This record gives sequence, structure tokens and C-alpha cells, in this order.
Amino acid sequence: MASTAVSPTVLKSALVHYYEELQEALAVLEHHRADNADAFSPAFRLPDPGPALEEFLSVSGIGVAELPGYRGRVLRLLDLMGNPGTRTTKTLASLLIVARAVRHITDTGERIMIVTPSSANKATALRNAVHRAIACGLVNEHQLQITSVVPAVSTAKLWSSPLSEDPRLRRLNPLVVHDSEEPAAVKELASAFAAEHAEQLHRQHGVRLWYTLDLDNYRAADIVRAFAERDLLPGSDSRTHVHSVSSAFGLLGHDLGRRTAAARSGQQLPQARYFLVQHLGTPDMVLSLRHGTHNRANMPTYQRDPADGLYRQDVDPHFPATTFAPDEQLDPTFYTRRPVTSARMDPIIAAEGGGGIVVSLHECLSRYAEVRQLLAGTDVSLPADPRRLREWSLVMAVTGTLNAADRGLLPDGDGVLIHGSGSYTDDDYTPVPETHRCTAEDAEALGAHVERAVRASAAR
Repeated sequence: MASTAVSPTVLKSALVHYYEELQEALAVLEHHRADNADAFSPAFRLPDPGPALEEFLSVSGIGVAELPGYRGRVLRLLDLMGNPGTRTTKTLASLLIVARAVRHITDTGERIMIVTPSSANKATALRNAVHRAIACGLVNEHQLQITSVVPAVSTAKLWSSPLSEDPRLRRLNPLVVHDSEEPAAVKELASAFAAEHAEQLHRQHGVRLWYTLDLDNYRAADIVRAFAERDLLPGSDSRTHVHSVSSAFGLLGHDLGRRTAAARSGQQLPQARYFLVQHLGTPDMVLSLRHGTHNRANMPTYQRDPADGLYRQDVDPHFPATTFAPDEQLDPTFYTRRPVTSARMDPIIAAEGGGGIVVSLHECLSRYAEVRQLLAGTDVSLPADPRRLREWSLVMAVTGTLNAADRGLLPDGDGVLIHGSGSYTDDDYTPVPETHRCTAEDAEALGAHVERAVRASAAR
């Protein structure tokens, strides 16, 4: 392994840089979206450019960094974590979601309440984007609000911000915690609430309820990954894209971006071979890719080694060789089971090549110093003590890359682009205290929080 990396190349505001291309891509999405959709969703249109909008989008930086090579492979990092208010790629989609809401509010005068379920990072990023829109003067706090629903297991990962610290903004933008054995139940809760109450809230209060957890809301922003690859990286015949995924929204956005760029200019990007990294708590996309089903009966059987207490298996190299527990939850951010996006991703990988691997906490810790050294020349700073790491996405992706290279699972001859979608530590944020959060057991309780927030906004 080489000792140093080349200084990163950075687009400081990717969404501003690619604004014209984004508008063209969004127009295509608008043309193809279902006309008979019952749920409210703003058009895929953005506000007119201007200083306030540019300031709003200024945290959408994307960087590319050369990493030391490994086993003869060229490794690069696509750094999507430039917003200091989130440290995750969810910033890109959140900024575009809120920008679309701003355009709708400006065009119609209607108020919007965003409702989103999240394991943590989507909520943090959307709340950050909503506050940025207010602070930049694109809307006021009564025109745009947000309700976030997160599982109790993720509360330590929720970033405090003015939306929770300011008592007035906290009333208008409730952060709701749902305690359930299945963390992904927050999706069902938020979806059921939106379906049952959206019409009533619009009729009684003139507020549009926008349930934002839709693939195209995220693909729309992640197309800039492909645009950045086109402009910042030298061409090649093919490239393997490694990404820690829950539902692979980001890679599906990259795929859309490749096709959008080709249609716009006729310029083909390198063939994209997608390589998925997951953990043992939610390995469903790798299972689907390997076996055509999310059935966990296809996972290898682990045996406890009495010599050191670790669980081991050597049957399937796509799964961890060692783990502290076969059912461990490495990071609650990755919480989606049986993702419907497997039906989109599986055929892409089947046609273009790629693969997937599952990593364990033990593997991530075993390679942590190596991963930290590998990233030493980038803008990412991992703490010396891994116990201070709160978002494991990047470490999972790099560990998965190294393990896959060791086991011969990566496509032959490709350079590897690791999508850095999230990494933050205790030092990067202050968690939202319990007193600044609400709780909801069911859709009725969630509805009460939203109703109070909407009424508080109307009573200004």
C-alpha cells in the first residue's frame, strides 16, 4: 500500500454547478411521473436562480480523492459528506426536496408540511435543509414545516439544530420518536398517517402534507454523482462503485445520472459496476442479489469458536468470516428490510456486473486502523478511537472494499470508486435531548403532534 494520497478535487457547490442539467433531468422526471397519484407531491421544478438560492445550496460540495492502491487496484473516494451540518450525502436530496417545496409555495401560496420517516440521517438532513431555507429567506417558518418520525434505537444519532433548540421552531417542526421492535415500522406509521390525514389537513388548515420517502425524490439529487464523476475523474472502460446501502437510492440515482448525461451530450460514462455493502442486521439487498429473494434462510450458519468467543463461517465469502453476533446491528442507520429497490438494482448488476458483500463490526474494527490510514490524505478525519464514531457508512464501505479485494469478489481490472455517504463522530454534533423530542405509539398520536404544529403555525 502506498503511503500518501493525492489532494482532493472539490466542487464546492455541486447543485449550483449543475443547476441547468438538474433542471433538465427534473423535467424528465416530471414528465414521466404518474398523473393519477393520489398523494401530494410538488412538481419537479426548482426556484429561479438568485443569491439566496445559491447560499441555500452552498453546502452541496462533492469531492474526489485518490487513495493509496490496494492489491494492484486504483482506489478513489467520492466524498459526498461536505455539509458540516449533516456529514452525510442526504444533504443533496434534502436540498432539492426543500427547493421544490419552496417553488410550490412561491407559485401557489400554499403552506407545506413535510412528513418523513427516517432512521436518523434523512431527518437530520431534511431538518437542516428546512432551516437553511428559512435562514436564507426563501420561505418563512409558517410556510414550510417538517415532522420527522424516527425509531427509538436511533435517537443518539439525531443532530440538534435551531429547529429543536428554538422553542418556537420546535413547536412548528416536531421530531417524533416511535418505539418498536422493528425500527422500519416508522415508515408504515408515517405512511399510514399521511394517507389518512393529508386531505383533512388541507381542507381544514390549507396545509399540503408531503410524504417525501419516494425513490424519485432521492434519485433526482443523486444524479449529480454521475455528473461529478464525468467531470472530475479520467475516463475508463468500466468502474466499480462501492456503496454502503440500505435501499441503494444513491446508486439508482447515479444510474439515472449516467443515462441522463448520455442522453444530453451523447457522451458515455464508464460502465458502472455497482457493489453493495451491507451489515448483518439488514443484508437483504445482498441476499436478493445472490439468491433472488430476501429470505434469510439463505444466510450462512455461524458457529461460535470457544477459543475466542467469535462466531465464524467459511462457506460464503460474501458474508463476514467473523462476527461478535450473527444478529448484530452494526449501525441503526441501515434499517430497511425487504427493500423494493432490489427489483431495480438486481437487473442492473446482472447486466453490467458488480456484486455485494456483508460486513461485521468485528471486521470493521479489525481493519479500522488500516481504513483510517487509507483515508488520511482526504478531507475525512476518522477518530483514533472508533468508539467515538457514530456513523459507520464510510468505514463499512472501505472495509467491504478491502475484504472483497482479498476474497476476489471485485470485478477484474476495474478502478474502484468508494461512495463516501456518511461519517461523523461525537465531536461533530450535539444529540437532540429527550426534552426536545415527542413520542408516538400510533398514527393517531402522530396526528396529534402534526395538528398542534399546524395550529401553532396558523396562530402567528
